[in-house]
This record gives sequence, structure tokens and C-alpha cells, in this order.
Amino acid sequence: MQHPHLTDLPDLVQLRRTLHRHPELSGAETATAERIAMQLQKYNPTAILTQVGGTGVVAVFEGENVAAGPTILFRSELDALPIQEENPNLPHLSAAPGVAHLCGHDGHMTILTGLASLLQKYELSKGRVVLLFQPAEETGAGAWDMLQEERLLDLQPDYVFALHNLPGKPLHQVVVRENVFAAASTGMIVELQGYPSHAAEPENGLNPGEAMAEIILAFNQVIRQKEQFEDLSLLTVIHARLGDVAFGTNPGYGTVMATLRSYQTADLQKLKNLAEQQVQQIAKKYGQKYKIRFVEEFPATVNHKMAVDLVRKASENLHLKVKEAEQPFRWSEDFGHFTAKYTGAFFGLGAGVSQPQLHHANYDFPDEIISTGATLFYEIVQQILHP
Repeated sequence: MQHPHLTDLPDLVQLRRTLHRHPELSGAETATAERIAMQLQKYNPTAILTQVGGTGVVAVFEGENVAAGPTILFRSELDALPIQEENPNLPHLSAAPGVAHLCGHDGHMTILTGLASLLQKYELSKGRVVLLFQPAEETGAGAWDMLQEERLLDLQPDYVFALHNLPGKPLHQVVVRENVFAAASTGMIVELQGYPSHAAEPENGLNPGEAMAEIILAFNQVIRQKEQFEDLSLLTVIHARLGDVAFGTNPGYGTVMATLRSYQTADLQKLKNLAEQQVQQIAKKYGQKYKIRFVEEFPATVNHKMAVDLVRKASENLHLKVKEAEQPFRWSEDFGHFTAKYTGAFFGLGAGVSQPQLHHANYDFPDEIISTGATLFYEIVQQILHP
């Protein structure tokens, strides 16, 4: 089937807007998952798995001759962001205070549901297609958790694919890149512990303020030394807190938080090591006890050439313009856990040149690209099954 047609697009647009109106945060996507599972039942998949790796949902579509073809997995995300939406003219404005789908995961879910519709209409002759709706992408936990799920072991994919809408790019443009597509990143939390005293007697306490200030300066100095790294690496101090607001108290604890980011996974590890060394030396200098934690860890999303070629061919077959990204994207995506384990590709789909950027308070996913994404996913399946 060269050019599949999505016949239930109005229903899918309504689904997308309902999902947008009822967003849920990472790891708490229970109602979202139920809504997706209920919608998927309309397309009569071979199987629907729920509560996979948390709130994850998996739909399986098997061809008439399963063993004669590969297993192809497509992923979307279930979670929204802890940001207040500011788009008063939007009829489907988020009904959850301080939570909104400002990254387009509502649209990604709808695209994958559209693929389910196409798989019902144009049945597979062989092989298997797995649609995976993943929780907790924004925190970097969901992909890893789903990949540990025993129920997925029988569905080991030969190929994995996912897309992300890209504001600033023309509608329907497909953005591809071999090798690194999106950066590796992690959050670093440094906790310093001295001991408090009365503010009138600072000599009787051990205030971590100077150590905190020196750590922040040292972090900035580390990242200025670009020659230490193979490719782009960034360290951004995003939060610092010294004690509590109490003018009578000389505080005894402090916290510094930073985001570390690199195109190359090896560079990120080096950056982590250098930052840890600075904390260790400065804490020792000021007599502070310290703890270091790394959270929200994302590997680099590394694409395989063969899988990127399939995206290119499918796009060209649908007469979609393909743009090669010169540099990886600086943001992170936990789909890197999938491409680290299986042959696959992560690619972009243009969301419009005037579309507000991802994570902005007035962003809204463009419904125009639902059909584009779903048919492109389906065409990738055809490229694999019928080269």
C-alpha cells in the first residue's frame, strides 16, 4: 500500500485535544494510559499490555505469518510537563493547574494511535508491529523501566523508531541525522553539610556559603576549558540554596544543582568526573561533608545509518521534504536507551516555523502533522517488510 489514508482523522484530532486537556506528570499517567488503551481497542490489535514498566501501554499487531517478518517497534510518550499553560484562546486548555502538554507528547500519542488505525485498515502480511506508549520520558526514567519489563522479552524488536515534533521547522519536514541525534544529559545535586549557629556567633558554626560559591565558580571554569572534550559539552548551574530564611541563624547546609550535557556519552562521563573532583577538593578545603547525586540521566540518542536510510526512503516515497541536521540537538531524549539496545532511529517532524518552542507556556501541538506522522510510520513498516 503506497499511500495509506487515515480515514478517522477527526476522531484522532479529538483524542489529541482530550489528551491535551487532561495532562499527567511523569510516572503518574494512569488516566492517560487508560484513555490510550481504550482507544487502541477500537483497532483490534493482537494484544494490549498495560502497566508495563509503570503506566506504560503496549499494543501488538501481528501479520498473518508472524515468523516470516521482523518485529518493528514505534514509541511515543505519555507524560506532560510541570508548567502552567498560558494560552487563553485555546479551547482545549489544560484543566490541570500547573501541568500541561507543552512538549507535544499528546500529539505523539495520537500519531502512534493513528498508526494503529492504519494497521487495522491495511493488515500486515507478515512480521509484527509493536506500539509502545512510554511513561516518564521527561524525567529520563520511563524508557529504562520499560526495557526491564519481562513481558516485552517475547517482543524483542529488530527495529525501533520514534519521532519528535520540531517547532521552527516547516510543517511536515522530516529532520534526520546519522549517529548522535540528541545530547546526553544528567542532573547533578551537590549537598554540603557544615553545622549551624546563631547568626550573632558565626564563628561557632560552619557555614557552607563560601564552599558553595567556590563550587559554582569552579563548575563554570571546568566548562570553559572546551579543549578537554571531544564535542559540545555544557554545564549549567540551575539552582542553589543556602539554609533557610532565618535572619537569626548562621546556616549549616547548602545545595547546588547543575545540568550536565554533552553530545558524546564519553564527554558526559568526563564532565561528571571533573565536577565531582571539584566538589571533593572544595568541600575538603572548607571542612564540609558532602553528598553527590545524579538524577534524570539521559544517554545520547544515537541513530543507526540503516534505520535512518529507512526514514529517508519512506519520507521520499510520501513526497515529504527531508532535511539533514548538521548538528545534534542539545536537548535530551531517553529513546537513546532503545537505540543503544536495538537498531533504530529517532527523527524530527516539522511543527511549523512560527510555532512556539517546546516547553513554552503557549505551545500547542499542530494537528496538521498527525496524519503525516502516522502515515510516515506506516511507510517505514512497508519499507522494511517490502523493500
